[in-house]
Amino acid sequence: MKTYKLRILLDEILRLDGKVAIITGGSRGIGFETAKIFSENGCKVVITSKNAQHLKDAASRLSNTIPVTADIRKEEEVKKVIEKTIEEFGKLDILVNNAGIFPRIKPLHEISELEWNDVLDVNLSGQFRFTKFALPYLQKSSGTIINVSSDAGLKAYEGFNADAYSATKAALIVLTKCWALEYSKDKIRVNCVCPGVVNTDMTKPFLQTEKDREFMDNDHPLGRIGQPEEVGKSILFLASEDSSWTTGAVLAVDGGQSTK
Repeated sequence: MKTYKLRILLDEILRLDGKVAIITGGSRGIGFETAKIFSENGCKVVITSKNAQHLKDAASRLSNTIPVTADIRKEEEVKKVIEKTIEEFGKLDILVNNAGIFPRIKPLHEISELEWNDVLDVNLSGQFRFTKFALPYLQKSSGTIINVSSDAGLKAYEGFNADAYSATKAALIVLTKCWALEYSKDKIRVNCVCPGVVNTDMTKPFLQTEKDREFMDNDHPLGRIGQPEEVGKSILFLASEDSSWTTGAVLAVDGGQSTK
């Protein structure tokens, strides 16, 4: 009976009834599963991606969710997402900066400046754009921001650490702390999750064979790669009142990978 009552209490705390969220990169993977978990817990959700068809398909499988197509690299389209959210729901409580790209891994001397800048524009400047234009509304609601970084931002990997992806994810961790400090006066909480390898479309090229999958599983101390809903549940915690005294936190959700 005590366990049952505790479960009810936790469910009530983690619910997002009456909240409004924007989730970037919401058409698949971690973004989609986070939108699903949010909507199931009473949140109204706006998902965004530059792929209109993927976004429409994703929204059709979710409740309390509307899609707004936008390219995170374009300021006017980012503004459009924010404006559409306010037009539809009248406020904004939660921003999940999840959108990102994973480039082909190359040593530094083989990366072109165009490739380097493209990753920075999506994975870092894109998060800046959404945060900048969301902040006036988050200040009104004393809202929360959750940045999705990576364990690649926490530690170096041989043959990987010269890549722009690692640079952007490490920068996002520091920005999380900076924004948390800067906007604490507005009661805005800013936190960060750092997933390890998660079973998404982005990681499929690295999991083509059973041998690849076995290597990736064994590379994580818990013996397997993650599932997108496991990261989504961590994001739910940081968005909920259950984390009301948590800001500037960096949460590794990586099967223990960053401990190695």
